[in-house]
Amino acid sequence: MWRILFLSVFLMIPVTAARAQDLSWQACHGAVGPAGPVLSDCRPIRDVVDPQGRELWIRSVVGTPADTLPRILYVAGVASSEAWFNGRRLGVNGRPGATAQAEVPGRYQAIFPIPEAAWRPNGNTLVLHLSSFHGGLRFARPMSAIAVGPYPFPPRIVPLAVTFVAAGALLAAAFGFAVIHAMRRTGSSLILAAMAGVAALQAVVESLRALLDYSYPLHAWRMSIIWVLAAAFAILLVSYVASRFLPGKRRLMIGLALGAVGATALLPGFDMKTVGALILGVALAALPAATGVHRRVPGARPTLGYLVLFLVLALGFPEWLADLSYFLLAAGLVLPLLMVEVVRLGREDRGREAALTRAASRPDRLTVASARGVELVPVAEILAVVGADDYVELRLVGGRSLLHAARLDGLATELPASFLRVHRSVIANLARAQRLERDGDRWRLHLSEGAPLPVSRSRQPALREALDVAPPVAVPA
Repeated sequence: MWRILFLSVFLMIPVTAARAQDLSWQACHGAVGPAGPVLSDCRPIRDVVDPQGRELWIRSVVGTPADTLPRILYVAGVASSEAWFNGRRLGVNGRPGATAQAEVPGRYQAIFPIPEAAWRPNGNTLVLHLSSFHGGLRFARPMSAIAVGPYPFPPRIVPLAVTFVAAGALLAAAFGFAVIHAMRRTGSSLILAAMAGVAALQAVVESLRALLDYSYPLHAWRMSIIWVLAAAFAILLVSYVASRFLPGKRRLMIGLALGAVGATALLPGFDMKTVGALILGVALAALPAATGVHRRVPGARPTLGYLVLFLVLALGFPEWLADLSYFLLAAGLVLPLLMVEVVRLGREDRGREAALTRAASRPDRLTVASARGVELVPVAEILAVVGADDYVELRLVGGRSLLHAARLDGLATELPASFLRVHRSVIANLARAQRLERDGDRWRLHLSEGAPLPVSRSRQPALREALDVAPPVAVPA
């Protein structure tokens, strides 16, 4: 019965805050006497009620309600609590004490029904005995709510149901991307599966207050997990968008995300940490998306539009971001990407079959699906092929480059023998090679034009042998 009452009250917390009386508190010296608490030297509390690391007695005057609805005292925070109303003991949550040894930790949320006979016509004194020695971390606002309000309230089941639906959709998306990754081994699918899984897990953790009547020392762990999951989602988002639309700067963008999102750990309050991590991640992800729009990369424009929408809603309604809209926006971003990924893989399969057919008839050309359409690129004009997950960048003579919807492993078998893989992400046209040069503890391959290419140590012997043995190939004018 108490669990049902507790869950019902939690589902109505926003309404409780709206309809509950605003209470002004005084901090006092106190002790429990035969007739209830005995208080002295009471002084107004001008800041937040903070029992962390100490024993605290507080009191307030509650006005008599005009209606006959039953009233409860709702207390939420990292503290054990004991309550009296007009000298009548309402109940205890754990056991407050003067030391950590004397305190028995209570639940994070507690409700105390107020008997109708306890009310007085003019002025009612509410006294709370609080202590918090087991919180683990120090919170800027340790008591999230202390309110007296009517019961029952209009239910808050709809927002909770929306959160669960979003979590279910995200879990389904995570499974779908995991299947795609198992079939194709694409890095983008793995990142999207992780994004969906992280967002779904955060939705579950956010809802624990309604599902689990946990002890207040666990609250620090819960809030820490929420921030870690938000930070992980933000970094994964930057990694995904950068790999799609700015592959050459992917490592730089991930490094920036790690630094910026990690720095939110220094912000005060877990809500600010969580919202800050999400906003910074989305803002950083918008940079490669904007670059993709400038380069006319397919899919960049809707991605940028969605990220901008996320930022507008986050900055306009920050209090809703972590609680609800984040899950809706995450689901709204990931689920369309899942559908696009499935469609893209189907088109890619058909495109590869057509490309193989054309390649068999035109072995000196490579069929490239670019932003301008389908283009036949002479193989001799390709300087190098740089891998970017599901796409590759073709670096051509004259400083031109094209993005091609293919994987590096596949092109390594399709290109002529004059092309050699010199790095895990680079294939070089040795017909355009000029020299192999040492750069500190690294090696670089210089071509007839363009930036030098990195050479990995494991592939250096094969490159040296190819450069020494392979006969020179005439370069077309």
